[in-house]
Amino acid sequence: MHWEQLLSLKRQGDTGKRLRSEQDDTRLGFEVDYDRIIFSAAFRSLQDKTQVIPLSKTDFVHTRLTHSLEVSVVGRSIGRLVGKKIIEKYPYLKDVHGYHMNDFGAIVAAACLAHDIGNPPFGHSGEKAIGEYFKNGNGLQYKDQLTEKEWQDLIDFEGNANGFSVLTANRPGNEGGLRISYATLGTFMKYPKESLPKKPTSNIADKKYGFFQQDKVFFQEVAEELGLLPNKTGDDIGYERHPLAYLVEAADDICYTIIDFEDGINLGLVNEDFALEYLIKLVKDTIDVNKYNSLQTKEDRISYLRALAIGSLINDAVNVFLENEDLILKGNFPFALMDKSKYKAQMDDIIKLSVKNIYQSQEVIHKEITGYQVINHLLDKFITAFENKHIGTMSNYDKLLLNLLPEKYHVEKSDLYSRLLHITHFVSLLSDGNAMKMHTILSANKS
Repeated sequence: MHWEQLLSLKRQGDTGKRLRSEQDDTRLGFEVDYDRIIFSAAFRSLQDKTQVIPLSKTDFVHTRLTHSLEVSVVGRSIGRLVGKKIIEKYPYLKDVHGYHMNDFGAIVAAACLAHDIGNPPFGHSGEKAIGEYFKNGNGLQYKDQLTEKEWQDLIDFEGNANGFSVLTANRPGNEGGLRISYATLGTFMKYPKESLPKKPTSNIADKKYGFFQQDKVFFQEVAEELGLLPNKTGDDIGYERHPLAYLVEAADDICYTIIDFEDGINLGLVNEDFALEYLIKLVKDTIDVNKYNSLQTKEDRISYLRALAIGSLINDAVNVFLENEDLILKGNFPFALMDKSKYKAQMDDIIKLSVKNIYQSQEVIHKEITGYQVINHLLDKFITAFENKHIGTMSNYDKLLLNLLPEKYHVEKSDLYSRLLHITHFVSLLSDGNAMKMHTILSANKS
């Protein structure tokens, strides 16, 4: 892979090249990506979507929106630090093509901002709830009418693939979705493959999948424009990662490891004594002990340790990337950056404690159970109504239900797969609160 190709400013629908040397530096194309994402409805809905503690109303617990903003800040720093070294190593990128180190930061920041944009309500349990509806619920009736890969898209519903649809899906008069640059789309794609074969190798790029069958043609266009390396044969589609996707993953890994841990401490789910014990190896080279001891509140002490820990991990992620850049460009680095971090053992210890005390806490379990019920109910009601409309047996109740759909979902879909994915997409983009509200409305007759 080659950096000048990987940094493509092309957007869906472009007929010619967009040259970096001709860009307006006061509003760079990669920064336009960031703006379009942050002003999108899908991004705004993240303010009411679960990060760790579902439906939490406390002031200091993160939502998907605050998490995404923080990942973006960390990603921007990692991207700039990497970009500085890449420009120094390949001066032609600046001298000939006009790229700057901040371009790397802008690309990674935009991709990080969007990294959770396709995630369903109620956290990762939301993805599982959608899959369970089709695998074991009433959605199972549709299995024999779909191809194997279409069915896998549904039973193994993936927020990353859903996010690619959010960013790129066509609507009448709105071709290309948000029209994000191909460089940012490539950086967004942590898992550049389709849903089957599932985990064909131990390569980190094969861990999940990154696009639905309905989006594969455009996905391939993006991959080929960027010069990503194919790693599948026959009818299967898959590529090695865009190098900057490793930085998005690292920023996310750093934030959820450290900041979810911070949330758990502030909520009282993790004892404050664990904070220093678990973080000291990350901050021992930078901590000012006198300053730490002078801080009066638990929140301030934990915030100080968190900032130092994130700084240490950022620098380490940059070092791992730069040490392996040649291998990454050749498609020969099948690991997450933080898997090769000198702090991996410390991060694993923190995650292990977080799983025990936070992710498996009673509050989280109770709300995830609620999420399963809500998502199953909404999928069943709306899919049934949408199918009844298609086959001409729509009841007045079905008509009322479909009137609850936003205007952009009032479109005809000719094939079953598209119809099922259409309604699933709608449910997946509901906020936690709106999903609960709609579930309550539809359950009114039961109460």
